[in-house]
Amino acid sequence: MTARAESPAGTAPVPEAVAAERSLGARLAEAVSGGAVRVFLIVVGLFWLVPSIGLLLSSLRAPEDMSASGWWTVFSKPAQLTLGSYRKLLENGDITDSLVNTVLITVPATLLVVLVGSLAGYAFAWMEFPGRDWWFLAVVGLLVVPVQVALIPIAELFGKLGLFGTIFGVILFHTGYGLPFAVFLLRNFFAEIPRELLEAARLDGAGELRLFARVVMPLGGPAIASLGIFQFLWVWNDMLVALVFTKSGTQPITVALQTQVRQFGNNIDVLAPGAFISMVIPLAVFFAFQRQFVSGVMAGAVK
Repeated sequence: MTARAESPAGTAPVPEAVAAERSLGARLAEAVSGGAVRVFLIVVGLFWLVPSIGLLLSSLRAPEDMSASGWWTVFSKPAQLTLGSYRKLLENGDITDSLVNTVLITVPATLLVVLVGSLAGYAFAWMEFPGRDWWFLAVVGLLVVPVQVALIPIAELFGKLGLFGTIFGVILFHTGYGLPFAVFLLRNFFAEIPRELLEAARLDGAGELRLFARVVMPLGGPAIASLGIFQFLWVWNDMLVALVFTKSGTQPITVALQTQVRQFGNNIDVLAPGAFISMVIPLAVFFAFQRQFVSGVMAGAVK
């Protein structure tokens, strides 16, 4: 005969095994949310920040101090900290121009992917046109095509069109390769929008463009923000595409730093602040939109 646990009046008795299982889960949840676990997670987070902190402190030290001792010595000798490396960096035209080129490449490539991907995602989710499902399968199939496969053919095509070595050519490449993932992500997110909401907007006289701008885009904010962060980080940190499609005068910061290392292996006073600036900007973008990023990643996980 199965033992029963006490239950509130008017409800069916609960088996003791189920009650014990629930109490064990409750105890585990309470233990995980305890102060010790939080302290452990904070320590792990600080541990992962050590390279970034080290790069920051190295960028604030003189070259002779960096060659003589490690960056951690600044805690005992804070007089080592100086902004001389950053002043020297601003005097390096190659680095400053490459930083501007990085912004000119990353911002348009991100905005184009978000805009075109949103329009295409809405079309695949809610508009009827011949071959819609087959076209969507073709877009999904492009996700498995590696970047390396298209480098030489597209480089030859850009050479014939006069786009090779230009910032616009790099923007087009990043936009083209970012669109399949963008369409796939946003189409699946937009398809979860209640049909009744869209039909009510159509009954009020809203056309497709107005429906997209006034209803779909606000509801898709978290997913669009997540896509924008993914695309921004990918383009900003890219070096492979930039190495192939750029030349002197159009190189982004990643290629410029790599060129500095190859030409002047001992100019750490320029490389350290340049690397930190290259790293801190995408970090700032991520932390600025982290709430939208988490909301977009978790969208649809909980009903």
